[in-house]
Amino acid sequence: MNKLDALKEMTVVVADTGDIEAISQHKPQDATTNPSLILKAAQLPQYQPLIQEAVQWAKTVKNSDSPLHNATDKLAVTIGCEILSIIPGLVSTEVDARLSFDKEATIAKARKIVALYEAEGISRDRILIKIAATWEGIQAAKQLEELGIHCNLTLLFNLTQAIACAEAGVTLISPFVGRILDWHKANNPEVNYTSLTDPGVLSVTEIYNYYKAYDYNTVVMGASFRNTGEIEALAGCDKLTISPELMTELASDNEPLEQRLSADNPQTDVEKLSVDEAYFRWQLNEDAMANDKLSDGIRRFAADQRTLEKQLQAIL
Repeated sequence: MNKLDALKEMTVVVADTGDIEAISQHKPQDATTNPSLILKAAQLPQYQPLIQEAVQWAKTVKNSDSPLHNATDKLAVTIGCEILSIIPGLVSTEVDARLSFDKEATIAKARKIVALYEAEGISRDRILIKIAATWEGIQAAKQLEELGIHCNLTLLFNLTQAIACAEAGVTLISPFVGRILDWHKANNPEVNYTSLTDPGVLSVTEIYNYYKAYDYNTVVMGASFRNTGEIEALAGCDKLTISPELMTELASDNEPLEQRLSADNPQTDVEKLSVDEAYFRWQLNEDAMANDKLSDGIRRFAADQRTLEKQLQAIL
């Protein structure tokens, strides 16, 4: 048994891509997309008909949004529908990162995305709305979950964000592993991190154990991996979203895979906390890595969203 197959026996494997061919090859349970992945997918020849479909729809629909915003929303949903046709589980579709500090606008965009899926015959139970784990994003997700719209809180870098998400009743979080490692390597170039001392791996392990120790139902899905060692160090996590390149690498390795995380015996030294807005903002301010990477992630997703919009505007 190769490591990818072994991993699938202890963890739900999710494809971190918008590439339908890669998803078909690796047969994950779920798939995640974001503005960067949608932009990358939009460059592929097989996606050109989907782009044309989104643009034509945007030219004819009558609502309060601009044709450009309608086209970008429709494209994300159209790609999501294609992905759902070949996977048995869920797809994550991201809200515009530029709404990360606007609770009401995030709720409105999420409801629109869900409505577009439902117009295509897709049940909301197969959709996760991805939202940046800002305070406003978490509060938007709390209200959306109460409406039966399930959320995936992304750009998550520390335990405080994770606790706030769990207390809000969020369906799933995506704590980032590789971007945490990137920050620590840049700020501590003298340190040689291994897969078991990787600060991103340690962060996700801490979150996972805290959730299990205090019986939270929010799913932990490790994300943003730089190498297979990080993935192997989190084997047993609820879910892991992995790029096609790293899935291929795991599938070519036939060595045994040890389960590292288990809900049966969670270990945490952290007392159960309650997170209000003031505590959340202060703890994020005190955590230079989380503060830097959350802001950087929002800027990067927003930049890719603008690039995609320029391409669609040219067609419109």
